[in-house]
Amino acid sequence: QVQLVESGGGLVQAGGSLRLSCAASGSILRMNSMAWYRQAPGKQRELVAVLTSGGRINYADSVKGRFTISRDNAQNTVYLQMNSLKPEDTGVYYCNMKKVLVNSYVEYDYWGQGTQVTVST
Repeated sequence: QVQLVESGGGLVQAGGSLRLSCAASGSILRMNSMAWYRQAPGKQRELVAVLTSGGRINYADSVKGRFTISRDNAQNTVYLQMNSLKPEDTGVYYCNMKKVLVNSYVEYDYWGQGTQVTVST
């Protein structure tokens, strides 16, 4: 069993910064990808940043240059550093841990409960 718990969200003024944390507990698995998603009210869930099992990092165009995803394997924690926040960054941010095999079988796909980020004008 794996549990993902996000923290670090809150209310911040435009231009400010937040650092989100995703703490994994339980039987931690390796060779997985870690990602941050977000969902604004009335909109689809959006991939914000992903750190793949191969070490590749990809960001949504809207956050490039402002957000940074990182991982601390020793602490089983993934971070999302968010700088120069904009009102359009507002939403619920979710941590995701996934492993997909070469035959497309999803071995596991874990999600946290989400943490609210609100950026005021």
